[in-house]
Amino acid sequence: MGGRSAEREISLRTGQAVHRALLRRGYEAVTIDADASVAEHLRAKKVELVFVALHGPGGEDGTIQGLLEVMGLPYTGSGVRASAVAMHKAMAKTLLNCHGIPVPPGTVVTAGRSRTGGLAVPPVGLRWPVVVKPAAQGSTFGVTVVRRRSEWAAALRGAHAYDPEAVVEAYIPGREITVSVLDGKPLPIIEILAMGGFYDYAAKYEKGRTQYLCPAPLSAAVAKAVRVLAVRTYEVVGCQGAARVDFRVTPRGRPYVLEINTVPGMTETSLLPMAAAKAGMDYDSLTERILLSALRRARGRGGS
Repeated sequence: MGGRSAEREISLRTGQAVHRALLRRGYEAVTIDADASVAEHLRAKKVELVFVALHGPGGEDGTIQGLLEVMGLPYTGSGVRASAVAMHKAMAKTLLNCHGIPVPPGTVVTAGRSRTGGLAVPPVGLRWPVVVKPAAQGSTFGVTVVRRRSEWAAALRGAHAYDPEAVVEAYIPGREITVSVLDGKPLPIIEILAMGGFYDYAAKYEKGRTQYLCPAPLSAAVAKAVRVLAVRTYEVVGCQGAARVDFRVTPRGRPYVLEINTVPGMTETSLLPMAAAKAGMDYDSLTERILLSALRRARGRGGS
């Protein structure tokens, strides 16, 4: 948990909540704040299985997963390839598009390119409003909905502060929907109603800023389509364990996949535990199920 990304504080909250749950379940669990000595910490504490509660770059981009693979330690969640693909929004969108999964049209703007004079504003094929966001970042850090040309430069600077690549995509009007997928099965759908209409960092983590409807009040046809797309996205990316797929659903009921999160938040008020609770699974049971899923995979690969 923890680490050095912009999502450090949320990761610490997730890790502490998971740790408490594992202790309540009787596991000999320890916390490790991931730093440059994480491998030494893992060896010193004689860790046998890792519960990854590390959000953001370094934690859900395949980096820590690669280290754990080299060390021969089983871990929760998706593997190296799926983590790396899912974390890079442009790469994930390209993959999903190739498999016929609807994603907002867009492009990538690399830092410095916008000053060459060769970039149309907005980029060719897009109209205002557009969404500008870092290619590999979470918790809506650096994300801006740009509604007019005067906001463009600041939005790019905000995204490039987190990543040299910024994804610029069409803004999809409609409803904010998320589907958690656990071991390949969708959990109840959640609709997110954020004050001001934008599910930003404050809306995610400040109490009272957002209303959540679970199950989401969607028609049967739209709900089925969203569940199918969530599972299909999970499968195409190659996810394992728990993941969460975020959507926008247009007023006409057409869903677009925005991104997939391979290390969903696990505070007691996060979206994955909320959906699991609606399915009859309390927080401790969810935590243990994610842990045991990793253990089964390790045994299936010939681990101890």
